[in-house]
Amino acid sequence: MSGEIRTEPLTREAFAPFGDVIEAAGTPDKIINEGLCGRHHDLARFDFGSDGRAGISVFDAKPRALPYEFTLVERHPEGSQAFLPLSLASFLVIVAPDAEGGPGTPRAFVTTPGQGVNLLRNTWHGVLTPLSAPGLFAVVDRIGPGANLEEHRFKTPWRVTG
Repeated sequence: MSGEIRTEPLTREAFAPFGDVIEAAGTPDKIINEGLCGRHHDLARFDFGSDGRAGISVFDAKPRALPYEFTLVERHPEGSQAFLPLSLASFLVIVAPDAEGGPGTPRAFVTTPGQGVNLLRNTWHGVLTPLSAPGLFAVVDRIGPGANLEEHRFKTPWRVTG
């Protein structure tokens, strides 16, 4: 299975089967800090299993450009994984539904500046793909025992176009 996929905007509705969009959109849930800060509350469904804990790491990924070809996707069976950009730059989010234990047809989303994502546990996804420098991200994911990485390589590349 391979082919060409077109990017689509990252919206909560379109991305819901794969995870959560993390952004400060709309009216804040609460005003805090003496009225100087809006809190957009509980934006991600973190899941780290019974023997894991949340950890925060910083990833420094090399930027890519469209069109972009890939063969590798991965998933984390023991926990969710959130990507929070440390700059106001867009990045590419590739995800795929599960198809009988392997990845189905991928979809490609482009974030708007300031959006992050939380990938649900066991969601097939591409590697971290910033579209410009710097490619710095805070990543919140599971720290704990056991295998939490499964990789799949497509026999022929998928091509993502804008």
